[in-house]
Amino acid sequence: MNQYLMAAPGTRQISGDDKIFGINKSAHDMSKIIGPENVVNATIGALLDDEGKLMVLPSIVEAYKSLSPSEIAEYAPIAGVPSFLTNVKTAVFGQYIPNGYIEAIATPGGTGAIHNTIQNYSLSKDTILTTDWFWGPYKTISDELGRNLQTFTMFDENKKLNISAFETETKALLKKQSHLVILFNAPAHNPTGFTPDDKEWDVLMDVLKKEAKNTEKKITLFVDAAYIDFAGDPDTSRKFFTKFSNLPENILVIVAFSMSKGYTLYGMRSGAMVCITPNKAIAEEFKTINMYSNRATWSNGTRPAMSILSRIFENTDLYKKVAQERADFKSVLDKRAQAFLESSKKCGLELCPYESGFFITIPCENAEAIGQELQKEAIFIVPIGKGLRFAVSAVSQDKCKIVPEKIASLIKNL
Repeated sequence: MNQYLMAAPGTRQISGDDKIFGINKSAHDMSKIIGPENVVNATIGALLDDEGKLMVLPSIVEAYKSLSPSEIAEYAPIAGVPSFLTNVKTAVFGQYIPNGYIEAIATPGGTGAIHNTIQNYSLSKDTILTTDWFWGPYKTISDELGRNLQTFTMFDENKKLNISAFETETKALLKKQSHLVILFNAPAHNPTGFTPDDKEWDVLMDVLKKEAKNTEKKITLFVDAAYIDFAGDPDTSRKFFTKFSNLPENILVIVAFSMSKGYTLYGMRSGAMVCITPNKAIAEEFKTINMYSNRATWSNGTRPAMSILSRIFENTDLYKKVAQERADFKSVLDKRAQAFLESSKKCGLELCPYESGFFITIPCENAEAIGQELQKEAIFIVPIGKGLRFAVSAVSQDKCKIVPEKIASLIKNL
């Protein structure tokens, strides 16, 4: 007997629960049985302490408690609170502000910025380009909006950014479509922890400038910088933004800002999309079209988070507190990552190139099967296509030391 359903037919392939949160639930279920100290839960992209509790910047909590009732409960403007829109540019660029017209629109985290970018800068049924190692919701959002997602091979044989593959796929897509949105997660790439160097950024931008000589083509480079505050030195990690100065007007750069990682406000769902363009009219259009999309989807952003960011950048003492606490948190993350890298080297576990960030990725065949086998040993990792994503952000340093050998052994045996 055929089942009667109500949803309108479409092109989306809809599955059940999100894979990451599903594996995370399995890890918590096992923790209840054998104790959390006996479980390695490397699933969620959040910074947890050694007991598995969320690490939240104390100064952020203090700032939240100091907000007035209206700063907590009042609607925010659809584009975002004006002071937030001003200060978020400093939060994104630091001292490395590109030359051009820069505008910002508040979004619910980086995810909202991805949604608006795909919606407004690509056409229905267009193909979106990203790296072959990518954050799964890139595809979910593309599917939801009736776009296709295509990848290029991220690393070459020297484990450098594969510019040749990037150029090939960019050229091929621009032959078929007038608009191209490129989703590029950097620095501290999710899921590998890779960060392009200056030369790689230069060559990547040279490819786009060459393609932009055909002025009938419109290229949007979306830089997903959600992990930038945990990507090495907080100042120099932003230097690459100057490479987006004085671009051809048919290259639009949009940077995604998130308050989840750098400000530990994961549940507040606050962020922004920030554009860089040499053309004032394009910047004005950016504001108008993305305000419209905000209203048509989530409407207003989260005012308390916007108020907190404004206070941080308008109060020198609070800014220094946040910076110091974040540096302390980053030290914890760095020690865990170093422990994982050193242990992997000792046991011969192959890794994608890692510089910084919440995740380390292990390339391997049969990732799903290996992930299932690891769960039997109380090790919960996320299979992502042709590899496994390990969240060093969520696992203690001691556990980071012992897990690589177990993974290497299982990969060898399977």
